[in-house]
Amino acid sequence: MDAQDFSVEQRKINLNMIQELTQKIQNLPIEEQLEFLAKEFEGRIAFSTSFGQEDQIISHIILSNNIPIEIFTLDTGRMFEETYKIWNITNKKYNTKITAYFPDKNEVEKMVKEKGIYSFYNSIDDRKECCNIRKVYPLTRALKNIDLWITGLRAEQSVTRTDLALLEENKTFNVIKFNPLTKWTYQDVLDYIKQNNIPYNELHDKGFLSIGCAPCTRAVKKGEDIRAGRWWWESKDKKECGLHVDSKVETRNLKIESSKIKL
Repeated sequence: MDAQDFSVEQRKINLNMIQELTQKIQNLPIEEQLEFLAKEFEGRIAFSTSFGQEDQIISHIILSNNIPIEIFTLDTGRMFEETYKIWNITNKKYNTKITAYFPDKNEVEKMVKEKGIYSFYNSIDDRKECCNIRKVYPLTRALKNIDLWITGLRAEQSVTRTDLALLEENKTFNVIKFNPLTKWTYQDVLDYIKQNNIPYNELHDKGFLSIGCAPCTRAVKKGEDIRAGRWWWESKDKKECGLHVDSKVETRNLKIESSKIKL
């Protein structure tokens, strides 16, 4: 099923469910929200972490409370060494093994051979192609049997996320997306991490407020917004890699299975 081949009936089902779920959980503490959704979507719920500060908070809550939610990450092959360190620290601290999804080696080899190792600097299209191969396609595999996807997104992070809802439909991956930190401020994040002694990526202390692949991330300068260091050579209203944008992803191998969500 292609990324936009959703029937009107399926969309209505998703939107009705989203409305019902929102009413049930919107006033609950985050721990209770996660526990409730873990029961509602047993075996069909997952959290994707990139080991940023927000994601570390959610991982901490899930793992400290033994909430049965799968945690996975997308290893693009271009990550900072500091990101691998915090991944290892997190596994050890919480006695867990976070699942990794990698890009298809044939796709990466073809792209690099044809366009070079730094093709993403050439144009927005080339950068999106790299993001698709290294992030979007692996995420498609990770969400294959998932109906509810948890993220660490916050509305405050960028102009592309200002309308972020607590629960929303994601048409690209045909899932319901849960954003438990959507209304949190950056200060809320920092305070929670300090109060709960949560390990975090040391790059955050060096001005890297949003951390992605090493070649596409720089420290944020004084006065810049949180995601200014991501793809800094592009317009700020274009700064999404495709993971959190509802759009058709052009690819010869992206296939989305129909949702198993039932009312």
